Amino acid sequence: MKKLAVLTSFFLLIITGSSFAQLNIGYVDSDAIMANLPDAQDAQTKIDAFIQEWQEELSKMEKDWQDLYDDYEKRKLIMSDQKRVETEKELVKMEDEIANYRQKKFGVNGELFQKQEELMKPVQNKVFNAIQEIAEEEEFDFIFDRSGDIIFLFAKDDYDVTNLVLEKLKL
Repeated sequence: MKKLAVLTSFFLLIITGSSFAQLNIGYVDSDAIMANLPDAQDAQTKIDAFIQEWQEELSKMEKDWQDLYDDYEKRKLIMSDQKRVETEKELVKMEDEIANYRQKKFGVNGELFQKQEELMKPVQNKVFNAIQEIAEEEEFDFIFDRSGDIIFLFAKDDYDVTNLVLEKLKL
């Protein structure tokens, strides 16, 4: 909501400050660009492969924990105190390992974030550069991304430059 207010204020300032000069505004749908760009699809396929591998490892760890827990539950009444304590410690240790693995792979600065940064950043830079070139060539004053936080209540299709960006990226 705050971004919408800032954007509205920005437009009002531009419009009133430029004595109602004609603005050339365009927008792109970055989701559509990424969905149609082979480089982005390749990067996403690689990321998905990492995710699949890590999910399988996580599932294996969780299954091992569940198997040990089930065995513990079945036998805890006949276990010696020492064996029960050892098994409980092993279960806690396994829980910690699962949590650490999950954090290492999927956490805020985990490997998934790093892989997305590594694989998607060049693609995003390529798209951004294409948008900048189109903005200069077509003399746009502004180009917005309708896939992001900015919500258009109305936008003429005449201003959609998504296809121009896709064509530029095919070169």
